[in-house]
Amino acid sequence: MSLTLREASKDTLQALNKTYHYYSLPLAAKELGDITRLPKSLKVLLENLLRWQDEDSVTQDDIHALAAWLKDAHADREIAYRPARVLMQDFTGVPAVVDLAAMREAVKRLGGDVAKVNPLSPVDLVIDHSVTVDHFGDDDAFEENVRLEMERNHERYVFLRWGQQAFSRFSVVPPGTGICHQVNLEYLGKAVWSEMQGDELVAYPDTLVGTDSHTTMINGLGVLGWGVGGIEAEAAMLGQPVSMLIPDVVGFKLDGKLREGITATDLVLTVTQMLRKHGVVGKFVEFYGDGLDTLPLADRATIANMAPEYGATCGFFPIDAVTLDYMRLSGRSEEQIALVEAYSKAQGMWRNTGDEPVFTSTLALDMNEVEASLAGPKRPQDRVALGDVPKAFNASNELELNSSHKDRAPVNYTMGGREYQLPDGAVVISAITSCTNTSNPSVLMAAGLLAKKAVTLGLKRQPWVKASLAPGSKVVSDYLAKARLTPYLDELGFNLVGYGCTTCIGNSGPLPDPIEQAIKKGDLTVGAVLSGNRNFEGRIHPLVKTNWLASPPLVVAYALAGNMNINLTTDPLGHDLKGEPVYLKDIWPTSQEIARAVAQVTTEMFHKEYAEVFLGTPEWQSIEVDRSNTYGWQSDSTYIRLSPFFDDMEATPKPVPEIHGARVLAILGDSVTTDHISPAGSIKPDSPAGRYLQNHGVERKDFNSYGSRRGNHEVMMRGTFANIRIRNEMVPGVEGGMTRLLPGDEVVSIYDAAMKYRDKGIPLAVFAGKEYGSGSSRDWAAKGPRLLGVRVVIAESFERIHRSNLIGMGILPLEFPQGVTRKTLGLTGEEFIDITGLNELVPGTTVPVSLTFADGRKEVIECRCRIDTSNELTYFKNDGILHYVIRNMLK
Repeated sequence: MSLTLREASKDTLQALNKTYHYYSLPLAAKELGDITRLPKSLKVLLENLLRWQDEDSVTQDDIHALAAWLKDAHADREIAYRPARVLMQDFTGVPAVVDLAAMREAVKRLGGDVAKVNPLSPVDLVIDHSVTVDHFGDDDAFEENVRLEMERNHERYVFLRWGQQAFSRFSVVPPGTGICHQVNLEYLGKAVWSEMQGDELVAYPDTLVGTDSHTTMINGLGVLGWGVGGIEAEAAMLGQPVSMLIPDVVGFKLDGKLREGITATDLVLTVTQMLRKHGVVGKFVEFYGDGLDTLPLADRATIANMAPEYGATCGFFPIDAVTLDYMRLSGRSEEQIALVEAYSKAQGMWRNTGDEPVFTSTLALDMNEVEASLAGPKRPQDRVALGDVPKAFNASNELELNSSHKDRAPVNYTMGGREYQLPDGAVVISAITSCTNTSNPSVLMAAGLLAKKAVTLGLKRQPWVKASLAPGSKVVSDYLAKARLTPYLDELGFNLVGYGCTTCIGNSGPLPDPIEQAIKKGDLTVGAVLSGNRNFEGRIHPLVKTNWLASPPLVVAYALAGNMNINLTTDPLGHDLKGEPVYLKDIWPTSQEIARAVAQVTTEMFHKEYAEVFLGTPEWQSIEVDRSNTYGWQSDSTYIRLSPFFDDMEATPKPVPEIHGARVLAILGDSVTTDHISPAGSIKPDSPAGRYLQNHGVERKDFNSYGSRRGNHEVMMRGTFANIRIRNEMVPGVEGGMTRLLPGDEVVSIYDAAMKYRDKGIPLAVFAGKEYGSGSSRDWAAKGPRLLGVRVVIAESFERIHRSNLIGMGILPLEFPQGVTRKTLGLTGEEFIDITGLNELVPGTTVPVSLTFADGRKEVIECRCRIDTSNELTYFKNDGILHYVIRNMLK
């Protein structure tokens, strides 16, 4: 009997006198053919298939299909991929743990063993999304924000502490430690994983999926990982493979070096713009070229972080000498580093100078051509050269103007007993935020050095600017302090406000009341400048209409200038103590100054900060929890509630019900993001969610954010489609989550309309344009519509994660035929929708959608079914992925 490929490829290697077993790609190549020039990222997938070959979920044909990718640089085949681990942040992690707890209740009700509901893969949850910038600009800001965080989130933290003890292979990094991506990069990521399997020590690539779309940051360390919705992540940690099509791989060649004064942020904004233009949605991007020889790992991580912004599944940097240097600096053991080098070289995963893999398509950048840039005012791919920012701001401001406000005059306000004028174009938020840049010492040190020069010359932050510093890990504070730059950042208001995701996710906190009143009084268009990766409408602050991504030193510079109308390449930032003008070039640090500062970063800092990473503060340790297998749900809780997803579930799935007489809940345009769909940011008192909280005795000051209440479906469904900037074409000229209640012309909130339709048993549909569901991975962007009664979303195209999340919640994603849109059809929202044959669906085929217009006319359009794989179809027929998992457990 012949050996399977898996058995035939088994081999051993030595690293620091240890023997590791592994599945050898060179041995497999004896049957598969030459795979030397296969992209390194696909070699990781190939090893995964080889190691998991069982002739059921992974077959010999799957492995051959991936190897044969080289022939056309494309393969039209579905594969089952099993990542080594799962990473979560607390906003997405809490509802995932709520679902696990609810699954235990369902299994218990159906007579199964609740202990089976347990992660089968290691799961790390990092609490990083709950801190808000309430206090800023003083030495007490950090302690005060942490105190408020613990008060507001006590219920959630009790729940997570329960989960920590109730579920095996589930670890929690406590609040105030860092953000998940930076903890992953600096500590959790191994590049190559190893574990005992029986009596063998087996080595394999470190891979993961994460519940934050910026999980891709770890690609900078040569670790294949990307963001998935909480629904997919839950399935992965419960042993379900990630179903995916073998991806196209776009090669991005980097040559040369960055010029003096150009930062990694400028580089990533350029890369993002180029890749968005090239078109990489649903594809891997792999970086290659001799420019990588001198590109620091922190710069690679910055580029990898923004893969969601350029639209790719991941932005992968293969393992090389730079990887090993970073692992050594960040405190990984010599044993681990030796394994990474030996394994990646043995597998052909090591990057050598001059490597030219085969790619589906390629593009190239000479880094010497990169210029200083920002991105904005509303999308991360809209790069603007630094000198063109005033022009770009004014172009966006024109769109905001109406006939009664052609010229917006400065508004007088009083703060701290002094009179000021707030101009149109004022920078009211200037935030060095965690995610994209704070893993990168060069840009952080550059910000500190620029602050030092500015303070020395007597420059000050403009009084209307809310400044903040929220690093991704405590190591950042250590190296800024050692370089003696912290006092200068503090002097300009960039005091530490927390270790977590703050401004970038809408946790910017309130602006000072006089500033908010002045913005409203003058209907001013103001700006936020942040070193993050997301600047979508309504995301940063409800009153801030233009948001700009920039490097940390430019964030500091804009705090000094205080206005988006100032051209930082030609206009002075301010005046020195002698009254002389000071320009950006006068205070911009040199490459040598930055290099000297970066040399202050030491391995001891990483050892110190990660020695007790799971321990937490005394407040965290003092939280007492119930130690039972099922959670003690509290009926009066406004944070954690038993979700209703499994209430009517039976042990055997029923046929998928056909859709008859569905009403349209919303008609939406292009680039509707998960921020538009899913509740995020602050909760407005007069919104359905605000009214719910007030009816349950919660005062406005204790509303917290939508993200912090993701464990309560009642809040989340009321906030679905409730973004203040969403535009439903059924109610022209109206912003916010409103719709027409049909029949008739009454305009009501989307939530209120959905509940009225639900009471009448009427299913719902949503129509949209291109790129529906782009942005952060948010499970509630699928869970919320499901609870509102949405059965189908028909769009011109879908973002990858959101499409799979819709299926995971039993919602059918359909694409209009080529050339057909909501506009060509003349949709008004008054149509009725009928879709039959849902039990005969086939992945990727067409589905007839019958539209009955208000005048009685009927039209059938053949929409493409965006259930892409047979696994996804199985989930859909089970009414969702978690229902399928529960039924499997009961078997």
